[in-house]
Amino acid sequence: MAAGFRFRDFVPEESSEKGFETLFKLFMQLVTITSGDVGEALSWLSELDKQYGLTDNDYGIGNFIEDLKKKGYIDENEQERGAFKITPKTEQGIRKSALEEIFGKLKKGNSGNHRTPQTGQGDEMSTDIRDFRFGDSLEQISMTESIRNAQLNHGLGEEFMLAEGDLEVRETEHKTQTSTVLMIDISHSMILYGEDRITPAKKVAMALAELVKQKYPKDFLDVIVFGNDAWPITVKDLPYLEVGPYHTNTVAGLELAMDLLRKRKTANKQIFMITDGKPTCLKEGNGYYKNSFGLDRKVVNKTLNLAAAARRLKIPITTFMIASDPYLQQFVEEFTQVNQGKAYYSGLKGLGHLVFEDYKKNRRKTL
Repeated sequence: MAAGFRFRDFVPEESSEKGFETLFKLFMQLVTITSGDVGEALSWLSELDKQYGLTDNDYGIGNFIEDLKKKGYIDENEQERGAFKITPKTEQGIRKSALEEIFGKLKKGNSGNHRTPQTGQGDEMSTDIRDFRFGDSLEQISMTESIRNAQLNHGLGEEFMLAEGDLEVRETEHKTQTSTVLMIDISHSMILYGEDRITPAKKVAMALAELVKQKYPKDFLDVIVFGNDAWPITVKDLPYLEVGPYHTNTVAGLELAMDLLRKRKTANKQIFMITDGKPTCLKEGNGYYKNSFGLDRKVVNKTLNLAAAARRLKIPITTFMIASDPYLQQFVEEFTQVNQGKAYYSGLKGLGHLVFEDYKKNRRKTL
């Protein structure tokens, strides 16, 4: 009996996997907004289901919760019966989701650091050709150019000769590392007047962290938050970040950022600061000096002094102001002029793209 094929009409499968993927995308957004609170995220998801009919008789929210557990995205919270917490797998998934959402079609690159305009030791060939020098590796020799030189210099006799003077090598791109500190404002104004500014700020931070991990694994990225005080956090902490009842102590944030960068032995250093307001707080002894009304020159002057100090240390500060108040822009312009850095004024939607573009620009520096 001859073997053959049997053809039939294609009927697409309405699998539970499709229902899971649809709900999972929403869940990842909601768990970011709720700062990692699985219960609240699932409650919101249930409300959305009631309003928009996200589930059907074959696949409901209960099935989705079971799949989240089976796939390792949530675990039972040991401290609270019947409650759930997100897992490290979900934390990484949130970062990847943020990278996709904010940086779009970015593709994962090879490990290594950014190019500079200079050539030297590196792992990527450039278009520059030069004469062979003692110490050059055999891999760098450009055989096409070298053989052509031998033919021109010694003719095409029976005994082909390739002398040292014929050899040419192809330069490699010199590469270096960048140390970046990302400062995130977690003062109360980040959720003031009903505007959620902390969620896009978190997404940017998570996307930048994932970008560095994937494309520039030899770079250093430190993340700090600042309110009344400033303190470092890990990338793992980003999904859980929340705004506090804080004023904006920009001075404390800049001091900590510069301290972290002093410890990094890299040629390129930079600070990214995401904020929505003016500096309003200083640490004085065991207390705080606070003034939320207008631009207080006592606070502003200390902030500008640090901008100048960073400039002397060749640390550019890029400020991303997610507010459009003219008097705040005036302060940022003064701050940027003193530091000789950059400033961007952005709506919440475009913030991530500005960070990405400037991150790539700041990577191209002359040693």
